[in-house]
Amino acid sequence: MERRPRIAADSDIPFLNGIIEPYADVVYLKGKDMTRESIGEADALIIRTRTKCNRELLEGTNVKFIASATIGSDHADLDYCRSRGIFFTNAAGCNAWGVVQYVMTAIFCSFSKRDQNPQGLTLGIVGAGNVGERLAKTAELAGFRVLRCDPPVQSLLENDPAYFSIAAASLRGDGGKFRIDRSKLKAGDFCTLEQLLKESDIVSLHVPLNKETEGMAGNSFFESMKNGAMFINSSRGEVLNEAALLKIRHKFASVVIDVWSGEPQICEDLLHSADIATPHIAGYSLQGKINATVMSVNSIGRFLGIEDLALYDMEYPVLRDPDFRPDKTGTWFSNMSGLFASHYDIEKDSTALKNSPGSFEELRENYAYRNEYSESVFELIEIINKREYV
Repeated sequence: MERRPRIAADSDIPFLNGIIEPYADVVYLKGKDMTRESIGEADALIIRTRTKCNRELLEGTNVKFIASATIGSDHADLDYCRSRGIFFTNAAGCNAWGVVQYVMTAIFCSFSKRDQNPQGLTLGIVGAGNVGERLAKTAELAGFRVLRCDPPVQSLLENDPAYFSIAAASLRGDGGKFRIDRSKLKAGDFCTLEQLLKESDIVSLHVPLNKETEGMAGNSFFESMKNGAMFINSSRGEVLNEAALLKIRHKFASVVIDVWSGEPQICEDLLHSADIATPHIAGYSLQGKINATVMSVNSIGRFLGIEDLALYDMEYPVLRDPDFRPDKTGTWFSNMSGLFASHYDIEKDSTALKNSPGSFEELRENYAYRNEYSESVFELIEIINKREYV
């Protein structure tokens, strides 16, 4: 009798339990409990960022496939995996709209706390991929001037201006869960990091963590930014040189930090220095978590040749239309702030971490996933920006 495939999965991946069991033997483990011994007989892993897939974990195991239910690949030693014939996939783009919601809310919350209006300011987006480009589209819809810096994407477009037009997908809707429409982008839509830092009133990082980006936000980066600017990092903690930011913190009007070096241990000086500080939950939307699980199941299904898993999909909750309605006597700022705040109380998340930094993992594991924006929210953003409600 042919042996059933064996899979070790992180027990904190939501909605996964019961999906794969009809086709494979599944053992669920906490990320910290995934050791060489506990996964040794598994043919495949389904993990989160807390599991470091390297020689120490994988040497001598049966593992031939790893599906990460997260974006990024910095938690995997890809060179080692390739040398051992281990395939690695992730869920790129799964939580992108959740991060957009986080950043837009953080911007308006921070400016509200200072009683300042960000209308017409420049948002600099470093890393215009799945998250960054969605953020750019949303911010432009809201009336911000947007600068994009992404040398790899810019280089692709310089070499092939039609690179994205072949695989264009709608911004939202079918296919838009994981991809975005970049078909109209040109190489000229991107600028250098030097220009972005010099001209931006708000700088938001959305780069992957790799050898080129590790520590990129350091002394020269911050020295090049405007006095009184706002800095946001919701990419990876190690992209930021935390000591460099603390040294020059006085220069900035606002600092927002969602990701930290050495998680779950975090720098408490930076925690209390930040205006908004959260426990790596920027992308924690309900739809993003469903996306990640579906993508991981699909990847496992393709690897094992199990069509039911390769084509598996899950019913998504209907996105609710906003209760918020623009105030005809209100300003652009008061209405935009009200709209974003009505969907997400980011101050609540920040207060919870600041009051109990030792609860970093507990706050993540028990997080009440946010709902992403419905089409009506984007329509309201445009209406408010154009003041069509007056």
